[in-house]
Amino acid sequence: MSSRRSRSRQSGNSRITEDQIADLVSKLQQLIPEIRNRRSDKQVSASKVLQETCNYIRSLHREVDDLSQRLSELLASSDTDSDQAAIIRSLLM
Repeated sequence: MSSRRSRSRQSGNSRITEDQIADLVSKLQQLIPEIRNRRSDKQVSASKVLQETCNYIRSLHREVDDLSQRLSELLASSDTDSDQAAIIRSLLM
């Protein structure tokens, strides 16, 4: 056990337990497609789960940025009174 963990336990700080960390990593594992879709019985390390989680969040950010850009371009190029513009506005509300 690391000295930091020993000190925090001795000082009575309410820190997250190793069991709680394992539970959270397991929950992350179920949410991340890259890990969830693997057909392996092999346990994935917590560091790998966290790394894949960061990668997945980055890819979601890129996707949101791309969709925002495409929506901006679509709104800029469409007639504000068109049926297409009305559909876009209804989706955004």
